[in-house]
Amino acid sequence: MTKFNSFQHILLNQVSLPTKLLTDYKEMGLNETELMVIIQVHRFIVQGNYFPSLEELSNTLTIDDKSCSQILRKLIQLHLLRIERSENNQYQLSEAYSLEPLWEKLFKPEVKEKKQESDEGSLFILFEQEFGRPISPFEIETINVWLDEDDIAPALIKAALRESVLMGKLNFKYMDRILREWKKKGIHSVEQAREASKRFHDYQVSKQPNTPTKKRDTSIYYNWLEGEE
Repeated sequence: MTKFNSFQHILLNQVSLPTKLLTDYKEMGLNETELMVIIQVHRFIVQGNYFPSLEELSNTLTIDDKSCSQILRKLIQLHLLRIERSENNQYQLSEAYSLEPLWEKLFKPEVKEKKQESDEGSLFILFEQEFGRPISPFEIETINVWLDEDDIAPALIKAALRESVLMGKLNFKYMDRILREWKKKGIHSVEQAREASKRFHDYQVSKQPNTPTKKRDTSIYYNWLEGEE
């Protein structure tokens, strides 16, 4: 009976993994260390810890917190991991990791074109260049929401980034307001943004005909938050 109970404990203390994950991870651009991070995140989720800390994850691995954070960022960029936010009855926010994007990628046909994936990859690089630092997992998730849930073209997101740089307001909240304003105005391409910018600039100049204006490229930029009166 004692031996049976010990075997039963062993059987219950297991985590199931899809065979396809173990056979296809290389094709998904992952190495063994990154695969192990996925497995550990999955294990924590199964055990009820939906948002393990970097320390908790790295303690189960042979890498440090910094390397673990870089891998998590890569997984989010590759649309294999998602951070979900929720609010309880006391209006307290909480976060949780979700591997649903990974399972979808494993078991559903790939529908994105290679060019779009390339555009999205360069988008993350551009953000890191402009911010002068690696963007955080939360910032990566914000970009993914713009791409996937809001269905905003990468070129238009780049335009919003350049607009925020020009206006000296380099933050994600400002860019999100720009993109929402464009959506409200029915702007879905860089060409439409360029035309709207030109109209706004011409209107501002017409209001102050005697005021000398500094010459600058207004083909794509203007302060979208001011709106058109």
